[in-house]
This record gives sequence, C-alpha cells and structure tokens, in this order.
Amino acid sequence: MTDFIWANWQVLDFLLVMLGLVVYVSISQTLNQRRHPSAAIAWVLGILLVPYLALPLYLAFGTRKVAASRTPPAAHQVSVSVAASYPTMLRSLQLGAAMGIPDPVSYDSLNIHTDGTDALNALRRVISGAVISLEVSTFLIGRDALGGEILKLLEQRACAGVRVRLLIDGIGIYLGGYLDLKRLKDAGIEVLRFVPPFSSPKRGRTNLRNHRKMVVADGKYLWCGGRNLAAEYFEGGPRAFFWRRAPWIDLSFDLSGELVAQAYGQFERDWAFASEREEPPLAAATTRGVAGASSALAQLVDSGPDRPDDTIFTLLVSACFTSRQRILAITPYFVPDSTLLNALALAARRGISVDLVIPARSNHKLADFARHRSLRDLTAAGARVFIHPRMVHAKAVLVDDELALVGSANLDGRSLFLNYEMMIAFYDRQAVADFARWVESRREECAPYLSRRPGLAREIAEGLLLWLAFQL
Repeated sequence: MTDFIWANWQVLDFLLVMLGLVVYVSISQTLNQRRHPSAAIAWVLGILLVPYLALPLYLAFGTRKVAASRTPPAAHQVSVSVAASYPTMLRSLQLGAAMGIPDPVSYDSLNIHTDGTDALNALRRVISGAVISLEVSTFLIGRDALGGEILKLLEQRACAGVRVRLLIDGIGIYLGGYLDLKRLKDAGIEVLRFVPPFSSPKRGRTNLRNHRKMVVADGKYLWCGGRNLAAEYFEGGPRAFFWRRAPWIDLSFDLSGELVAQAYGQFERDWAFASEREEPPLAAATTRGVAGASSALAQLVDSGPDRPDDTIFTLLVSACFTSRQRILAITPYFVPDSTLLNALALAARRGISVDLVIPARSNHKLADFARHRSLRDLTAAGARVFIHPRMVHAKAVLVDDELALVGSANLDGRSLFLNYEMMIAFYDRQAVADFARWVESRREECAPYLSRRPGLAREIAEGLLLWLAFQL
C-alpha cells in the first residue's frame, strides 16, 4: 500500500512539474516575457524542485509585461552636427520615439522644491487652486497629521464642486495605515485601488505595483517627484520622547505648460486600467525635429508592465554610453542589474565623472545588504560613491548638461523592470543645471564610501540575495 501511494505521488509530482514547465514556457512566449537570467533560472528551478509551491507563486506573481509587443517605427535621422553637439539628448529623443514615448513638449514655471516644507507648501497651492478637476496618484498615504491634512484638502475641493480622483496602490494602501475609503467617497472623492491583492481580476499582476506619484490640477498644473503623501517624506514624523523624527531627503517639483497634458493622459490610462475600463490610447510619438539647445523641452517617460519596452532602463543605459563629461545620480536603493552596472562602470573607466549619492541606511535592509557588491564594482572602475547620513528617498540621474531624469524610479530591478514608474526627462540646460545643483548640495553633506573586501560568507550571502532580488 505504501509503495502504491509513493508511486502515485511520484507520478503526480512529475505531471505537476511538466504542467508547470508548460505553463511557464507558454506564458513567457505568448506574452513575450523577457526576464533577467537570474529570474528565469529561479522560476525554472522552483518549478522543478517544489512545483506545488512554485507554480501557484508564478501564476500570482510571475507576470512581468502585460503590454503587447509592437512593430518599431522607422529610425529618426538627425544631422551629424546636431548629433555631435548634443549626443545624449538626441539619442534619448530617438530612443523615446522608437519606444513610443510622446515627443518632448514645452513647460513653464519649473519650481524645484528645496526641502519638504517647500514641497508641502507647493502641494497645498496646487490642490487648493483646483477649480475643475484634481487627479492624485500615489503609492501610499500616511495615517498621520500630514496624510490627514492632504485628505482634508481633497475633501474640501470635492465639496466645492471640483471633480477629485484619488488613485492609490493596492498594496501601498495598507503600508501607510488604515485609510477610510467610505468616508472619502461620502465626501465626493472618487477613489480607486490599483490592483488590490485580494480582489483584483487581473491575475498574475499582484507583484506589479503602481509607484507613480503626481497631482494634476485642472489639467494645467503638475506636482510630481518621489514623495509619497506621508509625514516622513515632507517634514518628519511626530515627536518621540524628546526628539522629532527627521524628514527623509526627497526630490519633487511643480510646473505648468504643455507637459501637464502628458501627465494627465498617463493618469487617465492608469485610472482606466484600475477601473477595468478600456484604456485611452497613448499619445503618438512623431518625427518632429529638435527645436534647438535653448528650447525648454521635457517629456514624460513612463515605464512598467504596460510598456513593451523597459523605457527608463533603456534611456539610462544609452546615456551611459553617450555621456561625455559626467553622470550624477541620487537614489535610495542601488541594486542595478548587470547591464546597467557595467554601463556605469564602463563610463567611469573611459574617464566620465560618475558620482552616486545614497543613504547610509535606507528603509529596506535587504537592499542595503545587497548593494555592496555593485558598489565595490562601481568604485573599482573609478566611480565615486557618497554616503548621506540621513535617509535619502530622492530619485534623479543627470547626464552632462543635456538630460535630467527625475521622478519615481529607483536604480534597482523592481523599479526598472517590475513597477509602474514615471520619470520626467528634462532637456533644458537651465533645468538640468538646477537639478544638478540640488543633488550636488546633497553630495556635499556626504562622506565617501569606503569599499571593503567581503568575507566568504558575506559574498555568498550577497550572491544568493542578488540571485533572488529580481523577484522581491
């Protein structure tokens, strides 16, 4: 009897392994799921060794891209003189058009927030000034005084007849603390959760989170950056005993002009996706020529499962090879894949000034542990890494004086390959210089990173964590 049960269990196990492999290959091929090699190996080994556990996890968390592949447009031609003068800007524009990103457009009144207080005052102005519509997209809202104030402002606008829509991530809504959705809806605010983990019909997408952050007022004003709507992102937490929790260092900005229409269109697509309605089409990229080095141009660069290409990642890697003077980056989490890490290292080896600003300790201990292998490789290539004593949550990459990528994306696998992210690519030299000064001010507050040779146990632990980190 025991032999019979064991034999049948082996057959069942074999059939489940075969089913798991068929499902994995079928979904990967049908949906064109391009994965990092470590992720592919991890899933295949999991299905082979523990199919009864790995297969359900893959069906719940394994989908990376939900957008269909498309035929790329014809390559855009630019003059040799312009390409030689502004290689990073021109290549970014060409790549953006090839990946279907709408053309750069003009913007006005760019205001880079100096600190959390400045950012909060700007946010209050944008929300309070709305008279027709107000769109808010965030990963989380804190259950604290600041989160309460922002919700109160939204309720006031809704009571004044403004159409207020709040889009919050289905996981992030639990991380900030309990949010009384019924109260918000009773106040006239339209609220949607982006892929809630337990009630969404979008199976296989639970691991794909909306990390985009923006406030759009009347379709004319945009407040944007890396800040969630919680106290630590602005002015710090409440007092604990005799001291107040210091605010995180973050980067945000507000502006007006044509660029706001791209942000509004992105919100509409995210709202339609979350509400199970047909999504409005992406604005078409055109072959409009570059207006010139002095034009104040910027474009919204969205990245995530709704894009067939890894847009932000592609622009970053390309910029590493077209840069001529410097790459200046600030991020809370630095766990890049090997392609981006090698691109940064090669830029440093060919004499480009590569500077990276990161916090001494972030709010994710696994990312802090896993980052050291990449930091050792980067500093060995000649790059400089600066450690800030406070928590840094800002996300920006500056390339020469031609490109500033600023927004919500971190320099790690989750942001660049899994999350729904949004960056603004600024091509105006003055804007690039202004963002660079902000990052340089943070760099001056740092201490240099000192690379240390790891022991065998740590090196093995780092390797194992990095092998699995792509799916975390």
